[in-house]
Amino acid sequence: MAKPVIVFAGAVYPGQFGGLCDYLRAAGLAETYFLTTPGHQARNAHRGKHILGFRPDGPVTGKQHYYYTAKLERSAHIGRGLLSALQQFQKHKKIDVVLSHSLWGAPHFLYDEIDAAIVSYIEFPSFRAHGWDPAYPPDQSQRMVDRNTEMLNFHQALRSDLVICPSHHAKAMFPEPLQSNIEVQLEGFAFEAMTMPEPKAASAPLTIGFSARDLSNAKGFDTYVRLVDKLVERGLKANFVALGGSEGSTYGYEQQWVQRKYGGEVASFRDHLLKVYPRAAEVIAFPGKLPYEAFVEKLSGIDIFLYPLRFGVANWGLVEILGRGGCVLAPDRGYPAELIQDDVNGRLLPDDDEAWIDEITALAQDPERRLRYGQAACARARLLYSLQAVAPRYLNLFRLAMDRRQARLRNGS
Repeated sequence: MAKPVIVFAGAVYPGQFGGLCDYLRAAGLAETYFLTTPGHQARNAHRGKHILGFRPDGPVTGKQHYYYTAKLERSAHIGRGLLSALQQFQKHKKIDVVLSHSLWGAPHFLYDEIDAAIVSYIEFPSFRAHGWDPAYPPDQSQRMVDRNTEMLNFHQALRSDLVICPSHHAKAMFPEPLQSNIEVQLEGFAFEAMTMPEPKAASAPLTIGFSARDLSNAKGFDTYVRLVDKLVERGLKANFVALGGSEGSTYGYEQQWVQRKYGGEVASFRDHLLKVYPRAAEVIAFPGKLPYEAFVEKLSGIDIFLYPLRFGVANWGLVEILGRGGCVLAPDRGYPAELIQDDVNGRLLPDDDEAWIDEITALAQDPERRLRYGQAACARARLLYSLQAVAPRYLNLFRLAMDRRQARLRNGS
């Protein structure tokens, strides 16, 4: 069977699928290309001639013309530029599959316009489905914007030959009639350079950490700070560190609440929490957003990771932690339960502070159990989520999309 020609599309490279694109090509499993914006193409030209450029038909950052359709307008700019690039590509080579990010590679202009199966990667359909803390609700304008984004994602779920979601938790957020066209597959990770965790000297200081792209309510940063405050009150001796950006939030509305409450005198949700929990404020270190190598070095020094997620559908950062042998405590609900087997490669705990405090205290005195969890986490992450492991699964999904497209064409739909 001839190797399929697969074009990955996204405004950002490498993004979710840059590693997979490169791996499939290097392993000789598929002829792959990555279409990205000119800046990302130029910065990554050294990776190979398969990194191609498309020019959006208008700006993709900054304010758009109309607040309520800003994301739709941005997606149209991306989609129009993507269509032009793919049409030019097809003049020289047949494409079997296009895999597009639902927003940053918006495929909605591609339907019936190009001769290829279209696969849409949708992280989650909307914030309405994703969830947000009632303590920090969206205003009406934000709810209206969210409905337009949901409309765009529902359309893709209906029209794409296949949709890929990162977790079963994410898939369940779609209306049931759309779920039959959705498959679950987390992205692949390059674990080759990571080493299995080794025993740590009993005398070494304990570090309890939090790690996420942003120090947000959705990621449970407020829970982390509250737990640290209680641990300090109870006399636990440890270092505490929170990795991630403090300005703004990606998956919630707490930043606008902070602005309303303090009128600009407090810069971030993090700073608000440090006012509420002064004991925690005295002990938590905040390195901020770090370059990748510095981030990895910080991860290696953390003995217990608290991952008290509130809302989410998948996270590369959690897989990075597990793949590096981190000892992780996470909620017994949502997508962490798809990655962690309780008491095997981590702990899954109820939404109860005392349960978390008891487990943290016990693990602080049990380096052997921390090591057992970490080694199991490392082995399982590599078994299930390495690029070598996921590549065959993705190829099967791409063939499924191709088969569905052919069946649709035969039926005249």
